[in-house]
Amino acid sequence: MAITLGPEVDAAIRAHGSETYPNECCGALIGRDGVVTATYALPNTTEEGPRRRFLVRPQDYREAEKRATEAGGELMGFYHSHPDHPARPSQYDLDHAWPFFSYIIVAVRGGTPEDMTSWRLRDDRSAFDPEELTYAQHN
Repeated sequence: MAITLGPEVDAAIRAHGSETYPNECCGALIGRDGVVTATYALPNTTEEGPRRRFLVRPQDYREAEKRATEAGGELMGFYHSHPDHPARPSQYDLDHAWPFFSYIIVAVRGGTPEDMTSWRLRDDRSAFDPEELTYAQHN
């Protein structure tokens, strides 16, 4: 599978990661038919410290679904940053992921966004598989 980001979505994810550094950022991916057309920033409310963790609370999930519906799209997944770590899912990411969603991770090194990757949880929840990340051109 592949997921496509519009130019403004790529920029929004990278900017959010840079703004929240050295903490992790997180947000929702909104769009349809494999194309992300908008993001919705979520508060990082983890009790374990926002430097290395993010948590999507049930009320944030519901709000993200509401925003997606209002935008004429659907909730396609979530993004978050890995400050000073590679753009690869951690065990914590695996433990807290849901099937059917895309998970985009942006590595932010010293406040500068670098690699960005996308992942999908296997149906048996055993691991993530890489998902092709493509970029739409401006119209």
